[in-house]
Amino acid sequence: MPPMLHLLLLPLLYSIAAGKDLEEKKGAFENTQLDVPEGTPVPYAVYQFKVAHPGVNSFRLSGEGKEDIMISEDGWLYLERPLDWSRDDHYTIMVEALQDDEVVEGPVYVTLNVLDVNNNAPFFNQSAYTAVVRENHPAGVPFIGVFALDHDDPETPNARLSYSLVSQIPNKHPTPLFQIDANTGEISTTEAGTQHLTAREGIHYARGEDQSIDALRTKFNEYCPVQKIPFQENPFFTCVERAEIRRRNVDPLADPDYTLTVRVQDLEGASQSALSGNTRVQIVVQQNLWVNPGPITIREHLKETYPVVIAKVQSNDPHAVYELKQKEREQKFPFQITADGEIHLTEELDREDKDMYILVVFALDNDDKQVDPPMEIQVLVEDVNDNAPVCANQESVFEVQEGEPEGSLIGVLLAHDDDQVGTLNSQLTYAFVSQNPPASADAFFIDAVSGRIQALRPLQRRDQQMFSFTVRVTDQVYSTECKVVVKVIDVNNEMPLFEKSDYGGHTLAEDTPVGHTVATIRAADADDPDSGSSLIEFKITAGDDNGIFTVETDGKGVGHLVVVKPLDFESSAAYKLQIDARNPEPLMSGLEYGSDSTAFVSVSLTDVDEAPEFSLDVLEATVPENTTKGSVLLTVEAKDPEGKEISFKMDGDTRGWLTIDAATGEIKTKDKLDREVQETFEVTVTAFEKDNPVKLSERVLHVRLLDVNDNVPKLMETQAFICVRKPQPVIIKAQDADSAPFSQPFTFAFAHGKKSPNWDLKSIDGTAAKLTLKKIPTEDKTFILPINIKDNTGMGITQPFEVRVCNCTELGYCYLAPEERSLGYGIGPTIGILGGIIGFCIIVFVIVIKRANKRSEKMTTEGEERAAIM
Repeated sequence: MPPMLHLLLLPLLYSIAAGKDLEEKKGAFENTQLDVPEGTPVPYAVYQFKVAHPGVNSFRLSGEGKEDIMISEDGWLYLERPLDWSRDDHYTIMVEALQDDEVVEGPVYVTLNVLDVNNNAPFFNQSAYTAVVRENHPAGVPFIGVFALDHDDPETPNARLSYSLVSQIPNKHPTPLFQIDANTGEISTTEAGTQHLTAREGIHYARGEDQSIDALRTKFNEYCPVQKIPFQENPFFTCVERAEIRRRNVDPLADPDYTLTVRVQDLEGASQSALSGNTRVQIVVQQNLWVNPGPITIREHLKETYPVVIAKVQSNDPHAVYELKQKEREQKFPFQITADGEIHLTEELDREDKDMYILVVFALDNDDKQVDPPMEIQVLVEDVNDNAPVCANQESVFEVQEGEPEGSLIGVLLAHDDDQVGTLNSQLTYAFVSQNPPASADAFFIDAVSGRIQALRPLQRRDQQMFSFTVRVTDQVYSTECKVVVKVIDVNNEMPLFEKSDYGGHTLAEDTPVGHTVATIRAADADDPDSGSSLIEFKITAGDDNGIFTVETDGKGVGHLVVVKPLDFESSAAYKLQIDARNPEPLMSGLEYGSDSTAFVSVSLTDVDEAPEFSLDVLEATVPENTTKGSVLLTVEAKDPEGKEISFKMDGDTRGWLTIDAATGEIKTKDKLDREVQETFEVTVTAFEKDNPVKLSERVLHVRLLDVNDNVPKLMETQAFICVRKPQPVIIKAQDADSAPFSQPFTFAFAHGKKSPNWDLKSIDGTAAKLTLKKIPTEDKTFILPINIKDNTGMGITQPFEVRVCNCTELGYCYLAPEERSLGYGIGPTIGILGGIIGFCIIVFVIVIKRANKRSEKMTTEGEERAAIM
């Protein structure tokens, strides 16, 4: 090794990470495993090999990571470049000790395990989530979940995520209205949220009531009967109308009631150095009239005139049809429901016959589809004291070991009362009536409330082997007598012994059903039969930390090893179960259980090919309809339990709008989306094993397209006519393929923006306008009127509207005589011709008069001249 390199490594070797002593990084030249953190500064000393051969003057490496891992001539294994866990989590290299390039020791094999460090921040699979929650939503019941990922080692705390709520906007209550499960990311309401979440105020409608704008006007008139202002000009009505439309068409993305900021942290959120990511959850609160009136309490044997109204429900849909069913499907069901949601009881109830009924109310539309989730209403039958106490056994037999000290429990006398538990009607008291032999009166005590029988002195079997009592059991009204026998038995001086200590190995398939019996085991006890000392219980005391198995027994020495939880080959492929046989009674003092009271059973599992599993049960995507081609809607995640390579496919995309990457599950748009063609649709995503496609799982992806303003209002008709004799206004109607708020109400105006001397244009409602002819023309004429129509956002174009003004027939259509169509003239041309003829006649008349006057003047002049001459 060059001296310069020695000088460079020297400070490194004396500044080991985490203050680790240099000697701890030295060891014998043998196979070993070493742990190295990723991303260490380099050069980084890992380990120095100490060789026994005195002539070793160099080492040689081969295997993985030759560019990253080096070794010096004095045996120091060091890193030339930092390691990256995400690239390789371990390296296996071979090391040889050389003397003048000849191998004198080795080879030995070294495994370098790369330890992950927390250098990847968690991130959410969506930048924003939307959710809808109704008023009175049950606290703690999730209504939406968020999901985050972390690219660090999933087996370490670096990838263990914790979710928390950072903020709630608005936040007007002293306690939060929402909560999040730190482990799952599921969001639910708190108790305060259940009480205080309220929807936007709106108009309440009765069942079957019209909900149109005209109905809204009617309701407005009922509350404001003296209004004289037109509805569209009344600011109070238009305010109510806009609020109602907004409430019916609220968009969680554009107009949420609450916005939650959610944070995810790695390191389980328990460290200041944890990395984090954030997202938003936008929530809309919807009105909820569908409120459970239960639990309903009804006294048994109630004397009333039936049917009796006991409750009423109201659906969020005023047109809902109600159905009432019982959850238990029993023959007797004394309840019914009316069309208005009133629930009736039709006859008396008996609590001892049935103490609770669960009514299931359905709210359906006319197609029998549910408009609200089914509602379960509990009906509790209140008890009256109409039953006497009953002894659990005709004769209760207890055993007690001889020599037990004072106060030892003999047993508990069991009795019950069919009246309701927890009430005075079923509260029992116990008292001795008689004892046999009579001298035993000072030997036993019974607790008046619990029925516990205790010994007042040690009992000896040689003095008395059996005692009998009569105990009176009383409730508030009734009483009964129970017989009790106490047997004095010998002590437990024999322990249960297995017939063999090893019950061998058993092989089960991974999909073996719960309840399957794996093996039968047996043990025997030499104590008195049918005594507590001879009863045998089996317990699994080792090898089954997750409680996959149990031993079922009747206490007589035969046990059945049974599967009680689903098996999982990937979690554990083999079990070695230790089963102990024990008596419920304690062993005699000084006696302990030995190895003969323990047996072993080995269970091995065989792997079963399972279908891939999706990370989410519900797939949803909400995107704007103008999403560009090639945009990613979401990435579907699934994995195979056995780690096999999987692929994805998609079915049901009838319009060819989407495509899925078979390898990554990434779903993109491959064509232009159009909400006006289809607002919501579903496709089926399938994850399957590439080598065994029959192993598959499916999920339905629900896609909703959000509207954008990509359409202008258009005239529904572009032509009309007006009769000259009886001119009536023309109704102009328009429509817009967009939805609110990008469509109606429309505004109508002439394109030049000025008033016309011949025409008047006024809006009627949000979709129509009235065109009125103000000045009748002198002849039949066709007018092309440029009308500008704009939607609610001011987007629109100018469109030509053709109006023909004409003489009409009696049926109201423009008149044109069939025989005059080629030569006839209209009113205008005819009047023009007549005017021309009259004008021509006047001109001719004037010319004739002037010429006559000139001739008369000339004759007068000639006469005067002639007279003068004369």
